[in-house]
Amino acid sequence: MRHHSLSIAAVDGVRRRLAVLMAGILFLAAALLSAPPALSQVYDPETFTLSNGMKVVVVTNRRAPVVSHMVWYRVGAADEPPGKSGIAHYLEHLMFKGTETIKPGDFSRTIARNGGEDNAFTSWDYTAYFQNIARDRLELVMTMEADRMRNLRLTDEIAKPELGVVIEERKQRTDNNPSARLWEQVNAALWVHHPYGIPIIGWMHEIEGLTYKDALAFYKDWYAPNNAILVVAGDITAAELKPLAEKTYGKIPAGKVRDRVRTQEPPLTAARRVTLTDAQVRQPSWQRVWQAPSYNTAEGDMAYALEVLQSIMGDGATSRMYSRLVVERKLASSASMFYSGGSLDKGTVGIAASPVPDGDLAALEAAIEEEVARLLKDGVTADEVETAKKKLRRDAIFARDSLQGPAYAFGLALTTGGTVEEVEDWPNRIAKVTVDQVNAAARAVLSQTGHVTGILLPDPNAPKPAGPLPPAPPPGPPSTTAPQPR
Repeated sequence: MRHHSLSIAAVDGVRRRLAVLMAGILFLAAALLSAPPALSQVYDPETFTLSNGMKVVVVTNRRAPVVSHMVWYRVGAADEPPGKSGIAHYLEHLMFKGTETIKPGDFSRTIARNGGEDNAFTSWDYTAYFQNIARDRLELVMTMEADRMRNLRLTDEIAKPELGVVIEERKQRTDNNPSARLWEQVNAALWVHHPYGIPIIGWMHEIEGLTYKDALAFYKDWYAPNNAILVVAGDITAAELKPLAEKTYGKIPAGKVRDRVRTQEPPLTAARRVTLTDAQVRQPSWQRVWQAPSYNTAEGDMAYALEVLQSIMGDGATSRMYSRLVVERKLASSASMFYSGGSLDKGTVGIAASPVPDGDLAALEAAIEEEVARLLKDGVTADEVETAKKKLRRDAIFARDSLQGPAYAFGLALTTGGTVEEVEDWPNRIAKVTVDQVNAAARAVLSQTGHVTGILLPDPNAPKPAGPLPPAPPPGPPSTTAPQPR
C-alpha cells in the first residue's frame, strides 16, 4: 500500500512551483521567445458554488481524456489546538482508513485498479487530497471523496498503527536528516509566537500522545463542504462537472466550521543564530531567513516585487548571488534566494549557500552580507527587473500546459486568502512591477535585524569518509516530498 502523505515543510509561492513543473520547456523556450505575449487570462477557469457553500473551479484542458481532481480544505497545521501538533497531518493519513462503505486501504486500491493515482499533502494553511484519473472514472472518484468528507470511521485498532507510520515518517524525514532538523530549528527560531514555528508533522512528544478521538474532533471541526474547494483540471467543462458535483458533494449539508484564530508575531529586532553539527554532514551550508509579507498580507504590490527580487538575486546560474559567489569569487558551490509568499499569514525570504569544498564558511557569510549591503545601497537595475519579469511571465504562459499545475494554483490561492481573479491577473501584476518597488521591497525585508541564520556543520571528530564527497543537499527550506512506499 502506498504512503499517502506529501508533507510540505515550507509553503513556496505558487508561481515558483508552477515554474518548476515546466522547467524543461522553459529552458528551450527562453531561447525562442524574445518577449512574452500579453496575457489576459492564464487558465481561463470557470467557477460555481454549490448550495452548501462548496466553491468549485474548473480548468478545461482537452489534450488528453484525463482529469486532475483536488479537494482542498481551509485548515492546516497552524490551526491545530495547543499541545496537539501533528493532528492535521495525522488526520490526512487517517482519511485513507475507511468509511461505512469503503474498507481501510480500499480508497487507493480502487483508484489504482481504475488506472489512476492519488495522494494528499498537509501544510500550515491547508490540507489537500488529489486523484489523477481517466475522465470516465471521475464520478467514481468524486463519490468516494465526498463519502470520506462526511463519513470517516475510525477506531483505536485502525488508527494506532497509522500513528506508528507517522512517527516513523518523522524519524526518517526529519530526525535522521540533518538539513531537515536544522530547518526545523531555524523555523522555530524565526516564528517565536506564530504557529508557523511548529513543524507540520508535529513535535515528536506531542505526536506520540495523539489519538483517533483527537483526529475525529479535528475532522468534525474543519472537514465540511463549506470549508472546502473543489478544483478539477483536464478534459471537462463546468457544465459537464456541475451535475456530478451536485450529485456527490452537493448532498452533504454545510457544517459549522471554526474560525481560524491564530496568534500573531511580536516585533522582532534581535538577530539569532542556530548551529547544528552532525556526523552525517559532509559539506557545510549556510542560510539566513527573514519574515516577509505574503501575497495575502502584503500592502499593494510588494509580494509581486519580492517575486521579481527573488528572480534577480537568486533564481538560477545568471542570478546575482550565483554569479558573484560561485562564478566570480569562487567562494560557494551553490547560492540562491527564495521567497515563500503563498501563506495565509506572513511569508519568508531567505538566502542559502554552501561553500566550496574546504572553503571558508565565515568568508562566504561575509561575502553574502556584502551582496545584501550592495543591494540595499545601490538597488537593482532596470535591465535586471525587465529580464526577471519576462522570465516570471513565461513561467505563467507555460504553466497552463500542466494538468495538475492549475489545480494546485487555485487551491493554494483560495485556501490562503487569494481569489481566482488574482491568480488570473498574476502575469499582468508582475508586468507592472517597477524598479522602485523592487528596491523598496528589498529594503523593507532585508534591512530587518530580526533574522535567523542557520549553519550546518560536519562533526570534526567524526571519521573522514573514504572516496569523494557526495553532492551536498541544497540549503534552505525543504521542498515538497514525494510519496514513499509502505
